[in-house]
Amino acid sequence: MNLFKILIIAIGGSIGSVARYLTVKGLDEKMNTAFPYGTLTVNLVGSFLIGLFYVLAVRKTGMTENWRLFLGAGFCGGFTTFSAFAWENFSLFQQKMLGTAFLYTSVSLVAGFSALALGAWIARFI
Repeated sequence: MNLFKILIIAIGGSIGSVARYLTVKGLDEKMNTAFPYGTLTVNLVGSFLIGLFYVLAVRKTGMTENWRLFLGAGFCGGFTTFSAFAWENFSLFQQKMLGTAFLYTSVSLVAGFSALALGAWIARFI
């Protein structure tokens, strides 16, 4: 186990976690609704970024393993929030907001996969 690589992932994860908190807090306060716009946004942006980083790492030789770890496992791992997504859906179900839960889940999955594909597609031109 390489402690330097673990440190790189930890630093990236810390930055991603702070970015997630600020994004979710800012959007949810601004939107002031039961729909979790902040978490949806970070999951979509994170999906886009991981697609972008993955293709850049695979197709381009300029990205080192340390950068891949920092950006992928670190930043994107700290930035995206599947556990928050699951909790928010659970809360919507408890509040009997089944339509909102279904909409949130559907949009998250379809738009998340689409964002990942878009990021991968754009990376091919970089």
